[in-house]
Amino acid sequence: MKITLHGAAGHVTGSAYQVQTSQANVLVDFGVFQGSREEDELNKVPRQLMATPLDAVILTHGHLDHTGRLPLLIKAGYRGPIYATPATIELTSLILRDGAKIQAQDFERINRIRERAGDPPIQPPFDMDDVDQALKQMREAAYNAPFEIARGIRVRLVDSGHMLGSVSIEMTVDDDGKKKVVVFSGDVGPRGLPILQDSVSFNFADMVFMESTYGDRDHKPADETRKETIAAIQGAIQRKGKILVPAFAIGRAQQLVYEVAKMFRDGVLPRFPVYVDSPMAIGAIGVYQKHVELFDEEADRLRQDEKFMKEVRAVSLCESAEESKAINSKTGPLMVIAGAGMCNAGRILHHLKQNLWKPETLVMIVGYQAAGTLGRQLVDGAQYVNIFGEKIMVAARVVTLGGYSAHAGQADLLNWLAPAAKSKPQVVLTHGEPRGQKPLARLILERFGITVKLPVLGETIEL
Repeated sequence: MKITLHGAAGHVTGSAYQVQTSQANVLVDFGVFQGSREEDELNKVPRQLMATPLDAVILTHGHLDHTGRLPLLIKAGYRGPIYATPATIELTSLILRDGAKIQAQDFERINRIRERAGDPPIQPPFDMDDVDQALKQMREAAYNAPFEIARGIRVRLVDSGHMLGSVSIEMTVDDDGKKKVVVFSGDVGPRGLPILQDSVSFNFADMVFMESTYGDRDHKPADETRKETIAAIQGAIQRKGKILVPAFAIGRAQQLVYEVAKMFRDGVLPRFPVYVDSPMAIGAIGVYQKHVELFDEEADRLRQDEKFMKEVRAVSLCESAEESKAINSKTGPLMVIAGAGMCNAGRILHHLKQNLWKPETLVMIVGYQAAGTLGRQLVDGAQYVNIFGEKIMVAARVVTLGGYSAHAGQADLLNWLAPAAKSKPQVVLTHGEPRGQKPLARLILERFGITVKLPVLGETIEL
C-alpha cells in the first residue's frame, strides 16, 4: 500500500491523501492551499493523482482546505462517489458555491484590467457547473457504520470534534490477504469545544496520519479566554469602538454567537449590536439548526434556555452587500463577525479597511492565521497593511484569543493519539508548519517511544 501526500505536508492547508493498493485507488480530502501566492500556485490536480483511475473520494469535513480542489478534480474528469457525512455535504455545498462565486468575481475584475491593457481574457480554473457536478457525486456516510468505499478498503467514521459533521477515518485495507489499519485524524477539535461533541480516539492502528496545527502549544483554558474576551470588549465599549472579528464562516462564527449570547445573558457585558456579516455563515446557522443531533449536552440545555435563545435571536444577520455597507455608518460599540477567518478574502476586508486606522477599533483574532495572510500580518504586529491596493495604518488594538480555536492543542493531540499509540503505529504528522510539528514529534517519541515522520509535499509513504 502506498499513500501519497498531495497537500498539508509541511503546510497547514491543502489536505489530500492518495491511498493506492494493488486493487484500489482512493483519495482522502482534496483541499485548497491558502496563504501566500506560492501556495496558491499549488492549487491544481497533481498528474500522479489521475495516472490511475480513481475509485472514490472521502472527506473528513467541509472546510475549504479539505474540499476546495474537488471542482478541479471534476474538471479533470472524475465521476466517482464522494463520501461524507450529511452535515459535511450540506456545509461543503455552501463553501464550494461561495468559493466559485468569489472566484468568478475575481476573474471578472482581472479581465476588465486585461481588457484595458489590450490582453485577452483568461478563464477561472473551474466554474459553478463543476461545483454542481461535484455535489451530484456526493454520497452520505454515517458515523460508526463501516462500509466499503473501494475493493478491499473499508472505512469507519467517528466524530473528530472539529466542526459540524467532521470525522476521523479508520481505514481497514485488505490487499491480497494482508490487512492493515490506517487512521486519518482529519482536524481534531479541542475537548470541550462549544456546541460539538468531543473527538473520538482509536484503539489500534498500523499507521496514523495526524494533524499538528498547534503541536507546539496548548490553548488557554476556556475560563481564561472568556475573561480576556470580556476585558478586551469592555475596553472597546469604553472607547465606543467597533469590534471586528475575522471568523471562519462555518464553525467559528456560530461558536462566537453562542459565546457572546451567554455573556449577554449572564450580564457580564452590556448589550450592544452584534452583526453576522456573512451569507455563508448565515447559511451554516441553518445547517446547525437542522443537525441538533450532533450537539453536545450543554448546547442541548442552552436550546431550552429562553433567556439565552432571546440573545441569539437578537443577533443581526446581514445577507446583502447593502446591509454590510450600512454597518459603516453606525457608531460603536458594536461587533461585526465576518469572513474570511484569515482576512484573505470576504467582507471582513472592507470592515478592516474602514476601521483599522482608528485607535478605538478592536480586532479579535480567534483562529489560525496561515503564513502570508493579512491575518498573520496583524498577529505579527504589522504597522501598515495593504488592502485592495491601499496602504492602511494599523492603529486598532489587535488581540489574539487562541482559546477559541477549533483545533486541538498539544495536550489534546497527545491524548487523542494515546489509545492507538499502544499498538506502536507509524505516525506521520501533517497539517502543520514545522514549528508545530517538531515539538509534537519530540513529545510523541518521549511519551510513546514512536519515531515520527515529517513528510514533504508529494512524498509517497509505503506501508
